[in-house]
Amino acid sequence: MNEFKKLFPNKEAFVIFSLYIILFVFQGVFVTASKTENGGYDYNTTLVVFLSELLKLFISATLYTYKRENKPHLFKAIAINYNLLLLYFIPSLLYCFYNNLAFINLSHYDPTSYYILLQFRVVLTAFLFQFLFSKKLTNMQWVSLCILTLGCMIKNFDAASIQSKGDTDLWSQIFNIYFLSINFQNFCSCLAGTYNEYLLKTKGLNVDIFLQNVFMYLDSVICNFLILFYKGEVNTIFNDMQSLEDIIVILIIVNSAIVGIVTSFFLKNLNSILKTYASALELIITAVVCYILFNILITGFTILSICLVSIAVAMYFKNPVNNNTVNNDKDKKPLLEIVTE
Repeated sequence: MNEFKKLFPNKEAFVIFSLYIILFVFQGVFVTASKTENGGYDYNTTLVVFLSELLKLFISATLYTYKRENKPHLFKAIAINYNLLLLYFIPSLLYCFYNNLAFINLSHYDPTSYYILLQFRVVLTAFLFQFLFSKKLTNMQWVSLCILTLGCMIKNFDAASIQSKGDTDLWSQIFNIYFLSINFQNFCSCLAGTYNEYLLKTKGLNVDIFLQNVFMYLDSVICNFLILFYKGEVNTIFNDMQSLEDIIVILIIVNSAIVGIVTSFFLKNLNSILKTYASALELIITAVVCYILFNILITGFTILSICLVSIAVAMYFKNPVNNNTVNNDKDKKPLLEIVTE
């Protein structure tokens, strides 16, 4: 019980942790359901990402305005905290790189190789976490993270055993010229997440979390628009609005926006290390759900992966990283209202 209290300082933190996993499972299911028979998409994925960022910005601005009470109005608050707005360009730009590199790398890697390489972000996140917060992880925590990484990598061999059927060399697919590209993508993801947590708990400690979300997604919209402009897709992207008639695509956009808001609460009240464990649990749960809904085969690799991830989670829960901020009563009240409504 003491370990649980240390891991989740209050019930709201546990709700956020659970909601984060559930929403990401939904996202995986929605994206899988939106695929065509040949594994592609009949909608503009760039447009979906861009609209999702716009929706996140709208939700954050609305929630700040609704909950601001005696705080300054939105535009005045942005002017007062313009330095923080500029700092949020760092994680926003990194996330922008990550999203665009995902499409590039997926075009050169099969999904199995791609997701195997992405699991190295677990350990990379730990290194960046130590650097930014000047906290040293224990040996037990490092062992747990390594087991978690191995478990996630093994899970992704499911697709290899099904798709390759011995005809292709998985390792030759992994270690090619785009190996550096996917590692840079990993770096962008890890640094964006840990730096976002750093801003929430240091520079923006006394700034309303919804206002910080406005900074994050305003910068993100700007960065994504510049990428679209650079790629010459600004004029053509709006021609693909018809793809939004599909209810699954709408669910992807809405769910992605909610995930973004919940993630900010996760990083504010928990930490990036626990987020990697939540992502691993989401990976396993998604595999089970997709088996039930889409009859996607589960092999021995998944069973072994579940065992390893369970061991890693149990080890971490016994000795979690404590990097939670101490919130005052005013901070706790809106958090409870937003999360549990």
